[in-house]
Amino acid sequence: MPAKLPVNFFSSTSPVVDFFLGQLDHAELVRRDSEVSLFFFYAPWCGQSLAAREDIEKVASSLADQVLFVAINCWWNQGKCRKQKHFFHFPVIYLYHRSFGPIEYKGPLNAVYIEKFVRRVMRPLLYISSPSRLQRFLSSYEPGVLGYFEFNASPQPPGYLTFFASALHSLNKDYLGTVHFGVITDKLIAKEIPLTNSGSVYLHRHVNASLLFPHEAMNYTAENVCRWALKNQETFVRWLRPHGGKSLLLNNELKKGPALLLFLPFDPLAEDQPLVDEISSLALAYNRCNRSGPGGPGTDRLGGGGGGETSPATGPFPPAEPFPISQSPCCNTVVLPPQPPAISRTHNVCELCVNQTVGVQPSWLGGLHCSFFEIEAALDSFYLKERTFVQVVSKTAALCSNFLSSYSPFSYYTACCRTVDGGVRSLLFGSPKTPPPLPPGVAFPSHGKRWEEEPPRSMPHIEDRRGLSLDITGLSCRTNKTLNLYLLDSNLFWMYAERLGAPRLAPTKEFAAIVDLKEEAHFVLGQSRALVRPHLETFIQNYSVLYSPLRRHLMGSQRSARFGAQHRIREVATDTFQEVVLMSDKDVLLLYYAPWCGFCVALNHIFIQLARILPDNFVVARVDVSQNDLPWEFMTDHLPNILFFPRQRKDQSVKFPEEFPVTLPNLLRFLLRHSSPRLQECRVSLLEREIQQLRAEIRALREAQALLQAQLAEARKEERRLLQESRVLQKQHEALQSQREHLQGLCDRKSRELQGLAGKLQELAEASKTLLAENALLRVLLAAAAERGTTAEPDSSPTREEEEEEEDDDDSTRLEATMASERSRENWTEQPT
Repeated sequence: MPAKLPVNFFSSTSPVVDFFLGQLDHAELVRRDSEVSLFFFYAPWCGQSLAAREDIEKVASSLADQVLFVAINCWWNQGKCRKQKHFFHFPVIYLYHRSFGPIEYKGPLNAVYIEKFVRRVMRPLLYISSPSRLQRFLSSYEPGVLGYFEFNASPQPPGYLTFFASALHSLNKDYLGTVHFGVITDKLIAKEIPLTNSGSVYLHRHVNASLLFPHEAMNYTAENVCRWALKNQETFVRWLRPHGGKSLLLNNELKKGPALLLFLPFDPLAEDQPLVDEISSLALAYNRCNRSGPGGPGTDRLGGGGGGETSPATGPFPPAEPFPISQSPCCNTVVLPPQPPAISRTHNVCELCVNQTVGVQPSWLGGLHCSFFEIEAALDSFYLKERTFVQVVSKTAALCSNFLSSYSPFSYYTACCRTVDGGVRSLLFGSPKTPPPLPPGVAFPSHGKRWEEEPPRSMPHIEDRRGLSLDITGLSCRTNKTLNLYLLDSNLFWMYAERLGAPRLAPTKEFAAIVDLKEEAHFVLGQSRALVRPHLETFIQNYSVLYSPLRRHLMGSQRSARFGAQHRIREVATDTFQEVVLMSDKDVLLLYYAPWCGFCVALNHIFIQLARILPDNFVVARVDVSQNDLPWEFMTDHLPNILFFPRQRKDQSVKFPEEFPVTLPNLLRFLLRHSSPRLQECRVSLLEREIQQLRAEIRALREAQALLQAQLAEARKEERRLLQESRVLQKQHEALQSQREHLQGLCDRKSRELQGLAGKLQELAEASKTLLAENALLRVLLAAAAERGTTAEPDSSPTREEEEEEEDDDDSTRLEATMASERSRENWTEQPT
């Protein structure tokens, strides 16, 4: 059947001109009369085209007096659009600026974003008419290109149209519009950059030296100007707008290094963006390695930018000199990282005093505080030099006031640097019952708190302790963990924030997370902290330090283990792993699985049997690692995987050997080998009882099996006897069936004979009725003739009536003889039956 004719995609009252038959040539004719045109190529069946139709109408209703909006059905097979255009997706949006175009729009199909892009195409150049406008243009976080042209000599000075076309080229290559183009016509304003020659093109950069377009080295064309600007631009904050289809946009950006993703509500049409400006000022300060200017945009932008003809086109300035480190000893609170494996866990976590002049050693001075860089360098030296650490611990153990008998990796401690005098040290050697007196100005440090007493979320951050502040200016050049900053519109891409740990129903859609693909970890800014510069600075500082206090954010499923007591196998999630596995006073066998793992499903019945056999002081659990993140040391690289956590020795977890098949006997041997001896004895006795019960059940089953076999033998004999009887009965049934068929045939034949005789008798009866009637008539006639004969003499010859009467008598005689013979025949046929 031929395809049905298409109908209008847009209503007749819509400001969008709809060529629903694909009249591409008509659309080109209409476009010639408009300065700016928007072509919306659609397919009537396309869901995205249907969804974008309302947004296109909104933009058209706002800009219909300035822009021509045309919609073309590029799916109708008889239209020219289908024959000339070969699109691989719909919808497609093209913009034309007079003879320039097409400029394809690849941004979000949202009304505000489309309108913003259309307005940029309408006015690709910003007119800088005053120093305040110039200041505002240069203070923007987006790269800016300025052109100086004198319009006094001619209506269109040389190079202006080329510069205008280069702005349109930048929009064609970068639909996000990250590079802004402006034009200056006033000589006094141009000198402030400074620009002196008409036709000069200036690329403003915040940190590196600003550049002038090299007319001598490159041809002055629109493509070259656009390529030059995009190549040398500075972008400290980049917008990410993933379109939701198959794309490597996020992957390619995250592969560049650690990324700070900032989700914030964004309105492209708003004049002022205070939150974006605040974030851009933070990014500029973070990347300002020369430390020569303030750390925010909008200040000190007009001087010293290197904007002359001789401006270098090289990279950034040399890195800043390191901060001066005080030559005097210092004391401050630090966070101890995990100790290296070579150091025994029985070493105490003591108070460390840092002296940068001679390295790590105890200090006898008090009251001084180190800068953050001194603490960082001290910790680095302290924990990377193992021998120094052992010497310090052995020689200065008496100087530590926090004595702990053991160190657990599941506990969190803080060590405070402080000083003690000789009298206190002598008291420490004697283990006094009361704490010794402290020097003036030094507080007695408290012991570290375990995770059982204080939840991990309350771990102190750097901003919670004075004296450890880290300057954000130029931090990207002073750390190996440099961050790339990205902005995402939370109104469009909140789903990505939810995948990173943001709440689904947040009161304000603001969220910040650091994603590090190399370390396979990400960190989340607390939801109680607003997305403002101080909190972001603190977040970046916490990540940038050598031993970061930030905790890796673990994503867990919403399904909790609230039904764990009702099931033999406990379901472990991210938020219950600490309680069920690490903090439990029972032995725990943990299975790592995923719903898509077929081998994991095959092990379910084995673990159910194991859970039934094991005593109550044993926990069999499992965790879905596809939905729940665990601490780094407890993750696995393949499935299924089995770990055993002995009670009171959780740090000595054991992995089930891969070379053995996962069977119930192997799991029991594995558990008995690695559990405690006392528990092994209990389990052995329990298993022996279980084995005896199983043997008793096996004997009972065997007896029942023998009884069933005897009954089956009797049933088989009875079955053979019944089979023989059925065969005899079948033969008898066949004989009776044949006899029945024979008798049925005889019955049918006799019935047919009787029907024939009944017909003959009927004929005879009818004939007899006729003869009786004739006989009666003859008798009447004879009687009449006899009466007449009495009156006359009888003739000697017989009369006619006499002859007829004799014939009638003969006939009646023959009829009686025939009937007698028939009756005798019937009697003969009835005798055999």
